[in-house]
Amino acid sequence: MPAERWLAAAAWLGEHALAVYAVTLVALLLAAWAGWAAWGQVRRVRDDLLPPAGLLLNLVAGFGIVAAGATGFAEIAEQLGPGSTMARVDDALSAAIGTHVGAATLHAFTLMTQLGDALVLSALGVVFAIGLWWRHQRSLALAWVLALAGNALLNPTLKRIFERIRPVHEHGLVSEAGWSFPSGHTSGATVAYGMLAFVAIRTLPPRWHLPAVLGATGLAYTVGSSRVFLQVHFASDVAAGFASGGAWLMVCVVSVVLSERWRLARLP
Repeated sequence: MPAERWLAAAAWLGEHALAVYAVTLVALLLAAWAGWAAWGQVRRVRDDLLPPAGLLLNLVAGFGIVAAGATGFAEIAEQLGPGSTMARVDDALSAAIGTHVGAATLHAFTLMTQLGDALVLSALGVVFAIGLWWRHQRSLALAWVLALAGNALLNPTLKRIFERIRPVHEHGLVSEAGWSFPSGHTSGATVAYGMLAFVAIRTLPPRWHLPAVLGATGLAYTVGSSRVFLQVHFASDVAAGFASGGAWLMVCVVSVVLSERWRLARLP
């Protein structure tokens, strides 16, 4: 698609940003529901297989997601740079949002974006780590802490590598320092709420599993979207945050599965 058509599409998306957010959120929730139902079928097939084959199926699915996330991040990073089509599209979308999105919407996203604040995620980290440890879920507690801590180290490292300047905005509702790419709020929310869904699947009755998956999907997407609405990140920053956070989340999940299988294999 020629650059002019990408720019026109970005301007249209910015003009209808709230409607696009709502439609995309519904589509993501439906996709998460369908994905959970499909994974239920895969689990039934896996449970009928011999243990090594079942483990291999888990690993293939997990590493496939890791590879997809890493590839997506690399593709976005490759397109960065002043004057590139992606940079121009990012600028056009951010400018259109600044022109067309009203103050009430911005105030609402100002509240939503706090769900990805470092202080909020740190508090969640402490509370759930203590709760899991108290319930004798020691391996899950360790995985939970390592997941959050790992992302807290990974994201600033990536920011220092790319050193992208943040977009300019005039609403004054949120002010952020530091580099822009990838979005730390987005990757942090993806890892934290994704791990919470994983913990819920491991510790709660089955009736809570799908709500946990849907809740994690909605929260992560909303936090990421809030960064674009508030113009503290470009859309590509947020997409890269989803990619890096999703890849790290799956690394943590696969690690838990492998460690559990290893412990079971050692039992007499």
